[in-house]
Amino acid sequence: MVIGTTESVCPVCLRRLKAEKRAEQDGIYMDKSCPEHGRFSALIWEGDLRSYLHWSTESIRVEQPVEPRGTEKGCPYDCGLCQEHQRKGCCVLLELTNRCNLRCPVCFASAGENPVKEPSLADIGRQFDMLMAHGGPFNIQLSGGEPTLRDDLPEIIRLGREKGFSFFQLNTNGLRLAREPGYAESLKNAGLNTVFLQFDGVTDDVYLALRGRGLMKEKEASIANCAAAGLGIVLVPVIARGINEAQVGEVLRYGLAHAPAVRGVHFQPISYFGRCALDRPAKPITIPKMLALIEEQTDGMMRAADFGGGGAENPYCSFHASYRRMADGTLKALARKSSGCCCTGSDDSREFVANQWSGAEEERVFNTDGELEETSALDAFLAQIRQDTFAVSGMVFQDAYNLDLKRLKRCYICEMDEEFGMVPFCAYNLTNTEGRALYRK
Repeated sequence: MVIGTTESVCPVCLRRLKAEKRAEQDGIYMDKSCPEHGRFSALIWEGDLRSYLHWSTESIRVEQPVEPRGTEKGCPYDCGLCQEHQRKGCCVLLELTNRCNLRCPVCFASAGENPVKEPSLADIGRQFDMLMAHGGPFNIQLSGGEPTLRDDLPEIIRLGREKGFSFFQLNTNGLRLAREPGYAESLKNAGLNTVFLQFDGVTDDVYLALRGRGLMKEKEASIANCAAAGLGIVLVPVIARGINEAQVGEVLRYGLAHAPAVRGVHFQPISYFGRCALDRPAKPITIPKMLALIEEQTDGMMRAADFGGGGAENPYCSFHASYRRMADGTLKALARKSSGCCCTGSDDSREFVANQWSGAEEERVFNTDGELEETSALDAFLAQIRQDTFAVSGMVFQDAYNLDLKRLKRCYICEMDEEFGMVPFCAYNLTNTEGRALYRK
């Protein structure tokens, strides 16, 4: 049964195509046909039609991008952000280098394959200015490649702070954080809020398959060093069928055991773009499958019913729930509004992420004479609640098989590109079956 239509692309030539969404007994599929390369069908929801429709809690609110750019080809080819886009942006990735100290078999950025590309500090300053002029301040994700390979990373963070940005997240494999004494403290002192740590499992065989070598000792050392520095930590597992879907519950338990330094776990079911040594399965991991894994492997401590889709982005892009860790070791699921699932705009989401993922801050109150006062009982209580909150979320990125342009037009995670501006993440990283990208050079 056809339940809707959209537009997508051909996985081979990336030509824009009309697509239909079809309900079958085992799930919802996207069908499309290229006149040159034939028919393609991709599973987009592993569940029945009722669950698919029930998940849609999307806000119809539209946020026009600030100073939208004109396009010649249209979505997804030259958006940055364009006048057809329906979100002004929330999080922006700055790729500081394409160098990396790993050679992961799975890498959306295909790091380390091309000649070294690193913007200068002056270039990055101009990027900050451009972002501020186009709707900033956004939450800034410092990415790569491996961004810690730049020795001027603290200066980059300080520059961003001077330009008016208030939240900085480091997307990292954690190797330098694990090995270099005092490095985490230097980043914290520069103004870093959060370490978004690649954390695919709790055993070395998982890292061998996805990252090319065993890394568990380095992961544990980087967590310990970041916790000592007061940085917020988010564990980020890429989940792939046949590799580590059996470790979802163990990752969650590991995160809870290291809370409140670990602020949450952010799952990313693997997307088949960039450099990917794994074959795309007939049934990739969709939101219902991820939620089933979470419930089964936590023995119901976290339930699928606790989760909702994003309200600011398209709901089929993400899932989220927040829990309060109780004194007896149990978890209490927070109401959807408290858990961030009811964010209806980019600013709502930006503030929620900044509050939840940042490290602990000393609660200090000053009187009119500038003297330090005792923190009130209410302030202390609210600070404790925040420390006891643990977020579990995930983002299901799109590849050339399941790209839905209706979803893409509500994307609020962007990549900064000097030529195009703020490009939606899934468009920027889109590659065809031979690895050809639309934007990456």
